[in-house]
Amino acid sequence: MSVFERAFDPEQNTALATGAGNGIGRAIAQALVAEGVRTMFADLSEERVAAAIAASPRPELAVPWVGDLASRTGCDALLAHAFAALGTISHFVHSAAPPRLETDHVLSVSDETWERMRAVNVDAGFHLAREIARSLIAERKPGSFLILTSLHVATPRNLPHYSTSKAALAILVKELAKTLGRFGIRVNALVSGAIAAGGFVADPSLTRHIPLGRLGRSEDLAPMALAVLSNRLSAYVTGSAFVVDGGLSLTNWFDPPALNEF
Repeated sequence: MSVFERAFDPEQNTALATGAGNGIGRAIAQALVAEGVRTMFADLSEERVAAAIAASPRPELAVPWVGDLASRTGCDALLAHAFAALGTISHFVHSAAPPRLETDHVLSVSDETWERMRAVNVDAGFHLAREIARSLIAERKPGSFLILTSLHVATPRNLPHYSTSKAALAILVKELAKTLGRFGIRVNALVSGAIAAGGFVADPSLTRHIPLGRLGRSEDLAPMALAVLSNRLSAYVTGSAFVVDGGLSLTNWFDPPALNEF
């Protein structure tokens, strides 16, 4: 049997994916059900969740959840629903993130925008990962977590709330991996480039900075996500960050923000 066959065990594996209504989260969740993994599609929008599930290769394996992860109440509601519907959660994907506006630079971003970005990205990511890990530890079962970060964990994006939250997630991946490895729980990061989906409004002119000559698509990340999530394909990989960006990180393309009001 090829090493790429049966990357997942449909009898044992289940998954929870946040931000599964659009963009990268949607592509990964859809790829998981295509592999036979029962997957919870969690998102803020009921319409997006329904559309993502309807477009999935095997919609019968998808379980919807709609709610706001900016609050601990929302996170706990998601966990309760996921455990009730799936039982053990062996795979966790954290892709949820609030939309980004190019006008939210250092001098203009509001406290509310700053706090919401941190709450959804970092606070929810930590709380969900920790509670799923606790469940796996109690059941003495292995797991695999994948957290979406960004090229901007080290390169300014003119969006301080976004960049700092993604930088926090990058070190959180390492903290989780270091502590949870002894329990057979792997934690890795998927680092996306200029992906024309989700909260990113793609500027076609950006392609001149991308060695592969085109903007990315959500589907470009799904195969790598599956490979890293698979305990068969990546059994000895944890605490790592996998860049899927067409080579964009080889350049430094952002100018300082325009400050027209000054």
